[in-house]
Amino acid sequence: MGRTVRRSIAALGFITGVQLGAQSPTPYAITAVDNAHGSRPFTLLWPNGAPNAVGTDAVDRPKITPYLASGLANGAAVIVIPGGGYAVVAADHEGKAVAEWLNTLGVSAFVLQYRLGPRYHHPAPMQDVQRAIRIVRSRAAEWHLDPARIGVLGFSAGGHLAATAATHFDSGVETAATPLDRVSSRPDFAILAYPVITMRQPYTHGGSRSNLLGDTPSEQAVDSLSNERQVTSRTPPTFIFHTADDDVVPVENAELFADALRRAKVPVELHVFEHGPHGVGLAPNDPALSQWPALAAAWMRARNILMVAR
Repeated sequence: MGRTVRRSIAALGFITGVQLGAQSPTPYAITAVDNAHGSRPFTLLWPNGAPNAVGTDAVDRPKITPYLASGLANGAAVIVIPGGGYAVVAADHEGKAVAEWLNTLGVSAFVLQYRLGPRYHHPAPMQDVQRAIRIVRSRAAEWHLDPARIGVLGFSAGGHLAATAATHFDSGVETAATPLDRVSSRPDFAILAYPVITMRQPYTHGGSRSNLLGDTPSEQAVDSLSNERQVTSRTPPTFIFHTADDDVVPVENAELFADALRRAKVPVELHVFEHGPHGVGLAPNDPALSQWPALAAAWMRARNILMVAR
C-alpha cells in the first residue's frame, strides 16, 4: 500500500435540500447524442456558439454529457473533467468510467468536453467549466439535484481546470441580461486527481502550460493560472490524490495546492501514494492506487455530500 498523507478535514454545516419539480425547457436542452459515451444525449454549453469560437466543428462546441444517477440518487452532482494536457480529452478512463463510478455513489455526473489548445487558449477552457457549473445548477430542479452540492472532479490538466473553477468563480451577476449569468459558478467541492496546478517552473507541466497559455505567456497570465496563488477562504473543500514518483506532473503540484488551502483554512485532504504512473484514472488494476476512489467517497460521505436530500 502506498504512503498516505492526510490533511485536515473540517465539519460541514447544514446543506439545503434539493427542490424537486417540473421545469420549462431551456435553450440549453439536450439536442443530440454523444457516440463517445454510448449514444448518450448531451447538452451544448453555448448552443448559439461559444465566445470567440473559431469554427463550428465539434471541437468548437463544448458540451456536457449527463450521467444522471437513479435508484439511490442523493442529489449531489459532479462535473467530471478528463485530462489530456489541454490538447485532447481522455473521455474514456477519465470521463465515462468515472461518471459510472459516481453513479454507484448516487451522484449524478456530467462529463465535460472543453475547448483545447493550440486552437484555443485561456480563457476558453475556464469559460467552459464555469458555464457547465451554471447550467447544472440552473437545471437542478429538472435533474433532481441539490444546487448546493455541485462539485468538480478533474484529472491532470483537467485537474488544473477543476482547480481553476475552484479559484476563479463568481456568485452570478445580478444585473446580467441572461438569466444563466446570474447563477453562481462556484463549485461546492473539488476532487483533484494527479492535478496540474502551477504554471511556474520548475513544477509546471510544459505541454499543459503551452496549450493553455501559448509559448510566450505574460507574467500576469502565468500568475493568474498558477492556482496555488489564487486560493482564498472561499475556495471550496478539496480532496487531492497524487503519486510521489509521477514523472509527468510532479507531486509538488498537489502539495502546493494543499499547502495553500491549509494556509487559507480551507478543509483539504491530500493522499500521496508511494508509487504509480500518471494518468491511471480509477486505477482498477493497481492494488494501491485503486483505493483512491474509496478514499474520495469516504471524504464525500464525511462532508455530507452523499446525504440523501429531503
